[in-house]
Amino acid sequence: MNFLQYYAIDWLAMVLTFWAIWQIGDKRKMGFITMIFGNACWILVGYLTASAGLVIANMLFIAMNLRAIIKWSKSKPERTDKK
Repeated sequence: MNFLQYYAIDWLAMVLTFWAIWQIGDKRKMGFITMIFGNACWILVGYLTASAGLVIANMLFIAMNLRAIIKWSKSKPERTDKK
């Protein structure tokens, strides 16, 4: 098994994706930016493997992450008063 078959881009994509999910779980907006970099790596892997599905899916994931960044930027502050 050749672990560096795709120049370790797949490994980088995997690490970035897991790190991004961890950051989003901690409610950090930076997680979405990290995920975009991971998606860009997956797009490159999709190109290297001639997988149109991988390329298209990750392009859509990038769009979804951009939407999340915009929505999180516009979020209202939490209310502190409880009824």
